[in-house]
Amino acid sequence: MGYNILIPMTTARLLLASATAAIALAQAPRNFDAEIRAAQQAAKTAAGTEFLGALVRTCFLPQTGGEDTSDRLPNYINNPAAAPARDTWFAEPAKVYDNLYFVGDKQHSSWALNTPEGIILIDTIFPYNSEELIEGGLRKVGLDPKNIKYVIISHAHADHIGGAEMLQKKYNAQIVMGAPDWDSVASYPNRFKSMAPKRNIVATDGMKITLGGATVNIWLTPGHPPGTLSYTFTVLDRGIPVNVAYSGGTAFNFVNNTPDPGIRNFQTYIDSQKHMAEKSVGATVILSNHSEFDNAVDKNRMLAGRGDGPHPYDVGAAGAQRYFQVLSNCAHAAQLALEQRQAEKK
Repeated sequence: MGYNILIPMTTARLLLASATAAIALAQAPRNFDAEIRAAQQAAKTAAGTEFLGALVRTCFLPQTGGEDTSDRLPNYINNPAAAPARDTWFAEPAKVYDNLYFVGDKQHSSWALNTPEGIILIDTIFPYNSEELIEGGLRKVGLDPKNIKYVIISHAHADHIGGAEMLQKKYNAQIVMGAPDWDSVASYPNRFKSMAPKRNIVATDGMKITLGGATVNIWLTPGHPPGTLSYTFTVLDRGIPVNVAYSGGTAFNFVNNTPDPGIRNFQTYIDSQKHMAEKSVGATVILSNHSEFDNAVDKNRMLAGRGDGPHPYDVGAAGAQRYFQVLSNCAHAAQLALEQRQAEKK
C-alpha cells in the first residue's frame, strides 16, 4: 500500500518542481545585451577579412532610420554643375572574367555580362556618369553599347537606376525591375526625373533572363528597399565556369528605428539573406553594386598581377555563404535592439 502511494507522490513532486522551474525561466528577463553581442560576434567571425565593408556598414555605422518618401528633384538634375567632381567617381573599366566586365565608378558598380547575342547589363549607376562609364567603358573594353539587350536594376535608387532611361531610349534595351520599384518610379516623378524608363519586365522570384547561352537567375530579396533583386549566374574564368552570387541590396534603407514596423522589416531583410544564401550554394564569387561591399575597384587593380594565381574575386563556396551570414547576423543584432526597447516599455 505504501509503495503504491509513494510512486504517485514522487511523480507529483517532480512535476511540480519542473513546472516551478519553467515558470521561473519564463519570468526571467531576457539578457538582450548578451544576445546582441553574440549576434555581432557571429557577424565579425563570418566577415573575416573579406567582408569588413559589409560588417561595418550593417553592424556598426549609424543607420538612416527610415526610407525616403520625398519627391524632391535631385540637385544634379536641375543643375548639372552640382554633380560630384569627376575625379571623385571616375574608375577605369575592367575585364573581370572572360565574359564579365566592370563599367562602374569608384563606389557604385555596373556589370556587363557579354554573350554572342548581346549584353546583359546589371545596374546603371547615376545619370551624370552613366554615359561616360557605361557607354564609354564598354567601348574601351572592345564592346559596343548598341548590343545591350537587357538592363536589370537591383533596386530603384538613383545610384543604380540612373542610366536606365537613357539606355532604353538609345538602344531599346529591355529593363527588368521588381514590381515595388516600378511602382516607386511611377509615384515619384521628380525624384526619378531622367531616371524613369518605360515599364518593361516585372521581375519574379526564379525568373530567368537568358541571352546567347548565358542565364541570369533573379531572386526577390526585399529589404534594402521592398523591390530589391539579387542574382546568380555563371561566368567563365579562362574557359572554366565559375558561379557568381550578386547581392542587390545591403544597407538598412527601411524604417528601422522604431519597434513597429522595424522588427518586422528586419525579419523581412533576414529572410531575404537566407533565401539568397540557399540560392547561392556552390557560388564562389560575391558581387555587389557597391565597391565597399565586394571591393571591386581594388580587386580590379589586382587582376593585372594575377599571373597563374587564384582569381582575386574568388572567395570560395564557404566564403560566399559567410557574406550572407554577416548581413543576417548584423540585421538580427539591430532587430534585437528594437525588441529590447519594446520590452522595456512594457
